[in-house]
Amino acid sequence: MSVFPVLFVCLCALLVNGCGGPQLKPLDSDATILAFGDSLTAGKGVAIEQSYPTVLSQLTGLDVINAGVSGEISKDGLARLPEVLDQYPVDLMILIEGGNDILRNLDLSQTQENLDQMIQLAKHRGIDVVLFGVPKKSLFSDSADFYHVLANKHGLIFDDELIADMLRSSQFKSDSVHFNQKGYYKLAARAHELLQDNGAL
Repeated sequence: MSVFPVLFVCLCALLVNGCGGPQLKPLDSDATILAFGDSLTAGKGVAIEQSYPTVLSQLTGLDVINAGVSGEISKDGLARLPEVLDQYPVDLMILIEGGNDILRNLDLSQTQENLDQMIQLAKHRGIDVVLFGVPKKSLFSDSADFYHVLANKHGLIFDDELIADMLRSSQFKSDSVHFNQKGYYKLAARAHELLQDNGAL
């Protein structure tokens, strides 16, 4: 048998997978989503029922755990994550972390390493990760470069624009670095859209 048909099939499969990009595993009706991060996850600036994890739970009909800690830096998030993953039967994690490192002018190479380890912790447990990038400290900045590096390295579903865009618009903010009800709703809606578009819902 000629090897050419086999090579052709393999090439087609590679092209299809490559064009499709990263995909998420479908979530069952009893699946649990872990929203992990700092104050943007906790919902600082609004009541807990207006935080993005609560709104995302309403949009998806799924259990969404709000594991946000205001003021947390990535080093502390990395130390906290294993216990959180042990506590809940997590199927997918949405990660928004590193903003406080940026605000405090910490070593961002270490921030990248901390987030890299968080992603690995989840993936080693078979948990899909969706990543949101946080901008650098400049008005017209998009997500800090290390988020792109991590998304490419791990093949993550990644939003690099939304948080930066909303932080440039007063209509979405409760203060200079946190969202209001409209902002957190938009964050939840974008997370919902990413889950739908990439096969989780």
